[in-house]
Amino acid sequence: MLTLGAAFARCHWKRPAHNILRRALHSTPSQTRNRTIKSETEVKNDINVPRDRWNYNVSPFLQTSQTKYSDLEFVTSNALECATEPPRGVQMLVRDFIEDSLYNPNYGYFPNQATIFNTDGSAVGFDSLRDSTEFQEVVAQKYAAYGADKHDGPGRQLWHTPTELFKPWFGRAIARCLVAEYLLKYFPYEDLIIYEIGAGNGTLAMDILNFLQEVHPEVYERTRYNIIEISGRLVQMQRKRLSRAHPNVRVTHKSIFHWATREPAPCFFVAMEVIDNFAHDVVRYDLKTLEPYQGVITVDPHGDFETIYTPVSDPLITEFLNLRRNLKHPLPVSKVLQSSDALRKLYLSMPFAPNLSKEEYIPTRLLSLLRILRNYFPRHRLLLSDFSSLPDTISGVNAPVVQTRFRNTTVPCTTLLVRQGYFDIFFPTNFEHLRDMYEHIVSHKHHPSSSKSGMRSTPLMTTSTSISLGEDYFSSYRSNDRRSPLDGVTSASGLPVGERKSNVFTHSEFMETYADLNRTRLRNGENPMLDFYKNVKFLF
Repeated sequence: MLTLGAAFARCHWKRPAHNILRRALHSTPSQTRNRTIKSETEVKNDINVPRDRWNYNVSPFLQTSQTKYSDLEFVTSNALECATEPPRGVQMLVRDFIEDSLYNPNYGYFPNQATIFNTDGSAVGFDSLRDSTEFQEVVAQKYAAYGADKHDGPGRQLWHTPTELFKPWFGRAIARCLVAEYLLKYFPYEDLIIYEIGAGNGTLAMDILNFLQEVHPEVYERTRYNIIEISGRLVQMQRKRLSRAHPNVRVTHKSIFHWATREPAPCFFVAMEVIDNFAHDVVRYDLKTLEPYQGVITVDPHGDFETIYTPVSDPLITEFLNLRRNLKHPLPVSKVLQSSDALRKLYLSMPFAPNLSKEEYIPTRLLSLLRILRNYFPRHRLLLSDFSSLPDTISGVNAPVVQTRFRNTTVPCTTLLVRQGYFDIFFPTNFEHLRDMYEHIVSHKHHPSSSKSGMRSTPLMTTSTSISLGEDYFSSYRSNDRRSPLDGVTSASGLPVGERKSNVFTHSEFMETYADLNRTRLRNGENPMLDFYKNVKFLF
C-alpha cells in the first residue's frame, strides 16, 4: 500500500541511513537519553550496542553453507502464527518470511502497525477545489490530523487507497461495473453474490451497497455481500460499521488462503489493492546450467538475516515455473546467454561475473489465489485492481518496495531483510502475465471428489451438457475471447456459451467507462481520480 509520501512525493523519497535507522529502532528510551561518551574498547565490548553484521553468500553451492544452516529449523508462516515475537534460529522460504512479517497476528505489520486512512466519513468536495495542488493540501491536512509520530520506534504506518480518497465515487464506479454485468447475464434468475477480500475499513462495501440500495433497489433486495478478512481488528470494525446499515453483509474472519467452502452460484470476486501485499518467492538461475534455485532466508540465534539458495524443491514454486514455461513467458536471463552454453561459459570466465542471475520475485501466493478461485468459486467473475509499476523498489526483477515511517518521514529501504512487522512490503504486478496465468488456470477444470458436477440446479442449466452435445454443436466458430462453456450451464439465450475472457484496463480506461467523472472534477478541469493512479491497472 502507498503512504501519502509515496503517492504524492515519490520524487522526494530519500535513501535511508540504515545504521541510524537500525540504532533508532533498537534503542531503548534510556539508551537514547544517555549521552555519556564511551571509549572505542568499551563500545566494542558492550553487548547492548547494536552492530551491523555483513553477510556474504559468496556461492550458494559451497558445502560450508549447507553445514552452517543444517541445524536451523525449517518453518512456515502458518507454523509461526502462534509466535509472540519474531523467531530466531530458523530458516524459511522468502514467501513465508514476507507473510510472517506482514500478517503474523502478534507482531505482523498489518495487525499491529498499519492504519487505513479515513476521511472522517465525509467526502471531499471536489467541485470546490481549485486544482490538484489544493486537493493534495486537503488530503495532507487530513493526514496531519492523525498526529505526530512517537520518537522511540516506528511511526504510525498510515496508508490510503482510492476507495478512501475518492469516496463514494470510486466505490460507485465499481458498483456500476458489477451491476451492469449482473443485469446483463443473471437477473432475475440468480442473486447478486459478491465476495471481497482486503475490505479495509469496509468503505468499498458500504459505497457499493448504498449505490445499489438507492439506484437499483430490486437488485439490492437480492444482494449478498461477503467479506473475507484476515485481520481480527478489521473484522470487528467492518461488522460494526456495516451490520446496521446493510444486514445482507457477512464478514468471515479467515485468510483467503485457508478458504475451503465451495460457492456453486455465479458470483463476483472483488480484490482492490490487495495482491500487492501477497507474498512472493525469490528465484535465481545458475548461469552455467540455467537450473533454478529458490531463496531461503535464515535467521541466526542473534536475529541476523541471510539469504541462501538451494535447488527448487517447493511444490508451489515448481508449479509456477512450469506454468510460466507453458505460457512461454520469458526468463529473467538474457536470451543471448540462454541460447548458447559456450557464451555462458565465456561470460562466467570474466572477472567478477556472478554465478547466479539477478533475484526474481515470483507471485506464488497470487498463484494460490487463482487456484482457490478455480476450485471454490467455479462460476466467479474476477474484478481486481492494483499497482502495475512502483518507484524506488529494491534490487531485482519484479522487486518490491520496502518502507516504513519514522519520525513523520517515509523511509524506503534497499533490502528485504528488515525487522518483521515494522515495514510495509508491496509488489508491482505484471497484469498481462497475470491475465495469461488466470485464464490458463480457470480453463483447466477442477473436479471435486465429493460430487459429480458441484453445480446446483438453476433455470439457466440444461439436462444435456455441452460435452454430450459437443462444444461446436451450435456453431463451427468459437470466439477466441471466450472460455470453454461449463458443463450444463447456458447463457441467457439458452446456448452453451462460455464466459468472456478477462481483459486488462488502465485505471483511467476503467474509470472513464464506469465512473461519474463530473463528481471528481476540479474547478480548473483536472480530475484526480483519473490523473493520480497512472501506475494502477484493472483486470476484469
